[in-house]
Amino acid sequence: MRPEDDSFAGNPELNGSDSLIVVSGCSGGDKSTLIRELAKRGHDAQPEAGRQIVKEQLHIGGDALPWADKMKLIELCVSRSVYFYNNATSGGKPTVFDRSIIEFASGYAALGLDVPQTLAEAVRRYRYARRVFFTPPWEALWANDEERRHWCATAAAEYESLLSGYKAYGDEIAVIPKTSVSGKRTFSKNSCSTN
Repeated sequence: MRPEDDSFAGNPELNGSDSLIVVSGCSGGDKSTLIRELAKRGHDAQPEAGRQIVKEQLHIGGDALPWADKMKLIELCVSRSVYFYNNATSGGKPTVFDRSIIEFASGYAALGLDVPQTLAEAVRRYRYARRVFFTPPWEALWANDEERRHWCATAAAEYESLLSGYKAYGDEIAVIPKTSVSGKRTFSKNSCSTN
């Protein structure tokens, strides 16, 4: 983590860099497992802002939750994602992000709402690598928990919305095969090396 005096809003040295890798896709599609495995192997990794915030809100009795106040949740998620982005370093190896700021702009669109100007500006100023890795819906892996209360069909619909959102911002989608974590890791490594 950078000392506060060395931190710059927007992380200009890395903006749009191929070293800022996003793994997105279907909730419950094994994305976080893959990212944890990459972190164990020495890659810098940033967790999913939404899951963190839902855990924190449940812990303190807050209402920034998907089933309570979705707009407040989105605001907190954007702020946390900006924090993760600003703390990425240019140490010569990629940083892997579990989702990105584009997801929250897509969330507004999915709700039929205009994207707030500040969020649109955040998407513009906080750019990741243009190739985004997506885990597809995989019902066999699906499991609900305290933070993930929606159903697999809902997650599959959100997946389609996310695909559209990333494409609308000019990103290229690389769908990760439904395979073991080892197979996914190999696919991701080979796909990243072609950037």
